[in-house]
Amino acid sequence: MNIPTMISIRGYLKLTVRGEHVEAFINALVETGIPVWEVKPTGADSAEFKLLLKDFKGLRPLLKRTGCRTRIQERYGFPFRVLRLLKRKVFVGGIVMFFAILLVLSSMVWNVSVEGNEKLASEDVLEAAKQEGIYPYQWIFRLKSLDKLSTNLSVRLPGTSWVGVERNGTRIRIHIVEASVPKKPELLSPRHLVSTSDAVITQIYAEKGIPKVQINNRVKKGQVLISGILGDEENTKSVVAKGKVKGLVWHEYQIEVPLVKTRKVYTGGTYEKSYLVFGDRAVQLWGYGKSPFEKHEILTLYDPLTWRSRALPMGWMTEKVMEVNETKVTVTEEEARKEGLDRAFRDILAKYGPETRLVSQKILHDNKENGKVYMKVLFEVEETISKELPIVYNQGE
Repeated sequence: MNIPTMISIRGYLKLTVRGEHVEAFINALVETGIPVWEVKPTGADSAEFKLLLKDFKGLRPLLKRTGCRTRIQERYGFPFRVLRLLKRKVFVGGIVMFFAILLVLSSMVWNVSVEGNEKLASEDVLEAAKQEGIYPYQWIFRLKSLDKLSTNLSVRLPGTSWVGVERNGTRIRIHIVEASVPKKPELLSPRHLVSTSDAVITQIYAEKGIPKVQINNRVKKGQVLISGILGDEENTKSVVAKGKVKGLVWHEYQIEVPLVKTRKVYTGGTYEKSYLVFGDRAVQLWGYGKSPFEKHEILTLYDPLTWRSRALPMGWMTEKVMEVNETKVTVTEEEARKEGLDRAFRDILAKYGPETRLVSQKILHDNKENGKVYMKVLFEVEETISKELPIVYNQGE
């Protein structure tokens, strides 16, 4: 006979029937319309067959009429699997508990992030969101509608032109569009531009104010270069002097360079130590034993565990121990002088700005002593020499 549909969901049995009238029993099954399949004789007075679970009770009248007996060999399908699970109460309880916890966790807000803010502090945005009920471990069903939250946050956060709230599962993102406020000009009191050092003027450009010096003039430190006072003795006006003044300045350096240097060379030999970190404590797991290297350096890498972009107070730390060899390198006196001069000029650039230009350099003293080169050098450079000085009026003026 044809196998009925969806037998795995409906459930079915594999039976053995015994008796002198097995053939009569099978024929009676066919006459009553009970579907059976895979009918196989297993002996002179026995046979096997399969039928649906719901038809099992209908066999009793046929068994009494033919004098046969039946026995269940196998049970198949979804109903029997459910029955087996129900017998394992602890397992079923664990499954129910798991889905209950999963439902609870998925009904809470776990992470609140802020995007798009530049001037507004994220802490201020999160505080305003908290006042509207948006914070970690809040029930999702207690949140207001996203449109209403966006409107309320726009009111609570001055300086924003638009605030959007987006929920993705248990994560909430707050998008900020800050209002463009025109930058207010800085209020400055009237002032001069004065010289920062003794120099010879090479360039002068007065954007606002009266130039008090000319090119090739020698000036002293603190001398007014561009005055912030306009007019004559009777009619004066004070302004903020603006401009750019450059001049030749001299810097004297004492330079000391060793002829023998120690350099570190990594050999490529390494080994690692691994730690499990809990808070401020670390438990070593691998890499025990004394270091095989005579000299070494340690590179520490820490990888914290994270949950939804939040770092947890535990993680994995690896110390990479790298073998180092120290070698002695001897340089010539000329190489030492060049290195010392370059190092001194880099220091000048760092102190007086990248626009500083080297005009000349003169070695005033050069000596070799105790494995070092000693030099006294005078650098002539062109640099910006102007700085602002507020105009102070005497009482009564």
